[in-house]
Amino acid sequence: MNWAAVSSVFLLSTIKFLFSPFAGVPLGMSFLSTYVSAVSGATLSSLFFYFAAEFIMKRTKINKLKKEEELIRSGKVIPKKKIFTRGNKLTLKLKHSLGKFGICFIAPSLLSIPVGSIIVAKFYGKEKYTFLWVFVGLLLSGLITTSLAYFVFT
Repeated sequence: MNWAAVSSVFLLSTIKFLFSPFAGVPLGMSFLSTYVSAVSGATLSSLFFYFAAEFIMKRTKINKLKKEEELIRSGKVIPKKKIFTRGNKLTLKLKHSLGKFGICFIAPSLLSIPVGSIIVAKFYGKEKYTFLWVFVGLLLSGLITTSLAYFVFT
């Protein structure tokens, strides 16, 4: 087994899971080793960011308030940021049209693992079994993308 290839696919899937199985083909990995390394990397990353999301969101809010206080003390004008951006609109539209299961399946796969996991935790973090649905979504998405990489695009 080529551990360098396995670790490459593993590390790639911690950030961008959707494309990581396609890296296994040129590295000469088998279907199963590509699938397992991609899903395990995505699961580990998703697990970390899902359960750290509350801390990350609190820390971001504290940093934003500190920055605003510093601008006020220096006498500068606080720039107004759009709250309801195009990305926020798309996220809410997906939440309302797909529901809990759709967001849990699609967000970590299509977006990057960190961003998708934080979005799922923000919307559904207090509900039971949410991370289980994220994990099932990663398993299914990994099977689909690995199958595409090995059986369609080779």
